[in-house]
Amino acid sequence: MRFERREHRPLALVIATPMLAILAALAISGVLIAIAGAPVLEAYWRILKGAFGSRLSATETLTRATPLMLTGLAAAVAFRARLWNIGAEGQLYLGAITVAAASSHLLGGLPPVVQIPALLALGAIAGMVLLLVPLWLRLRFSVDEVVTTLLLNFVAVLFVSMLIDTVLKDPAAFGWPQSQSVEDGAMLPKLLSRSRLHLGLGIALVLAVLLHVVQSRTVFGLQSRAAGLNPQAAVFAGVPLGRTLVAVACISGGLAGLAGAVEVMGVKGYVTTDLSPGYGYSGIVVAMLANLHPLGVVLAALFTATMFVGADGMSRSMGIPSYIADLTVSLSLLTMLVALFFTQYRIRR
Repeated sequence: MRFERREHRPLALVIATPMLAILAALAISGVLIAIAGAPVLEAYWRILKGAFGSRLSATETLTRATPLMLTGLAAAVAFRARLWNIGAEGQLYLGAITVAAASSHLLGGLPPVVQIPALLALGAIAGMVLLLVPLWLRLRFSVDEVVTTLLLNFVAVLFVSMLIDTVLKDPAAFGWPQSQSVEDGAMLPKLLSRSRLHLGLGIALVLAVLLHVVQSRTVFGLQSRAAGLNPQAAVFAGVPLGRTLVAVACISGGLAGLAGAVEVMGVKGYVTTDLSPGYGYSGIVVAMLANLHPLGVVLAALFTATMFVGADGMSRSMGIPSYIADLTVSLSLLTMLVALFFTQYRIRR
């Protein structure tokens, strides 16, 4: 018995792979739910009901899915070009603190139609800068970007913590460590009244469609895919590898920084060190569940947000720890990696 690389992957297999991976993860998680003494099907029904059973829960799920879409797109774009960006969490925080600082010290007083796009652009630029540093180290000194992007997450969070404890500290927060607030005119418009669902969801959906078009219909998309499949062959074919990776890093880091900007301008209004419950790391899971496809990222982000939001309701009603959501999402990543292997290889006897 041996593994043989597939020359062609059937479309049906590519589409079915994420679904089978999720079903396998749910089946494994179901065993643990049963061990905890709860009915498995009812537990999953409570998760679904907790995520979409009311107007409030549905809007909360979509609100939670918004930054996951952006960080998932950031990981998908980078991974497709074999640029291993593990630093979306730090890029998110740097984008968030840049927005808070710019709104309170630089762009305050400008009309919303000017201030909102400017703040979103600044947040994206901050994320770009943080990713361009590890890319430069890779291109100049062959430093592994997995290590540098991962460690820069901690540097970025500590840097943000320092700022919100010193120069950007909100004097009206009664000593609580949080940044100065974004102006009311700089907050993203709400999509539904009496909810937290904001315009960031529309931005994420538009960007997913644009990235799909860019990757499938443009020369840059072809070059980035070639850089990921075989860098040496891409260089031999005339692909400017360094320039392509810089463009990919700008897009990936910009999306992660934009996720931080959207979270501040759409939900929080200020920055704290617990702004993100791990959106940057969860974005990697989202990208892998989507098989690095931009449109698939939207569905994968909805699944992940459904697990996170619905598990809270299930935990309260059935007494099962809400950590089952983290477990299921993690198992989804592992089962997806196995499934992806079998989409690329077949077993020959």
